Amino acid sequence: MASVDDVMAPLASFSLTHDPSDIFSHLSAFLALVPHALIVAYSTLIIATREAEVVLMLAGQLSCEAANFVLKRIIKEERPNELFGKGYGMPSSHAQFMAFWSVTVLLFLGVRHASPHSAPRSVPLLERVLAGTGAVALAAGVAVSRVYLGYHTPKQVLAGVAAGVVCAFGWFGVTAVARSSGLVAWGLELPPARWLRVRDLLNEEEPAAAGWDKWEEMRAAQQGKKRQ
Repeated sequence: MASVDDVMAPLASFSLTHDPSDIFSHLSAFLALVPHALIVAYSTLIIATREAEVVLMLAGQLSCEAANFVLKRIIKEERPNELFGKGYGMPSSHAQFMAFWSVTVLLFLGVRHASPHSAPRSVPLLERVLAGTGAVALAAGVAVSRVYLGYHTPKQVLAGVAAGVVCAFGWFGVTAVARSSGLVAWGLELPPARWLRVRDLLNEEEPAAAGWDKWEEMRAAQQGKKRQ
């Protein structure tokens, strides 16, 4: 009978152990990289849009990671297989990360982002539903992959999901108070924020709206010149 080391193989360039002959194992290994990709996405959006809301989301995500670090060292529950991954397994950091992210997306699209009726340039309802559904499905896929690969028990993953949801609602409350008290508006007036051109438009319009409107104006002007 083959040993675990013979059956399982690391995904190239990453310490992700999976069974290369199992398509679901291979998919699970890639799903484990989603949190890393989301951190890159956060950073890219901050640089490209300079949106305060994205900065707040990333700050909350990192705070959730810090909470996971503390919880693991308080609970001190081992992983189901010590050969897979280092450190404690309760709660699952991947599950907690994705739960926070998906719930944050849902809260933003459903509560904080302006409705299409009050802000015509906001994200349309259908796109909100699709984005929210996709976020939850992706989070569920990552959570299931941690059990499938043997990195966590179902209990550890469920604990991670619960912790992520609590952190997401907690952080949403913190940022709501920061906005209503004027703290966010005050921060946007500070010299570093002004120098970095940080703005706060994401709650009223989708990121592509302003650029698209400008493009349409240029396109119409170019077509008008061609007709002359």
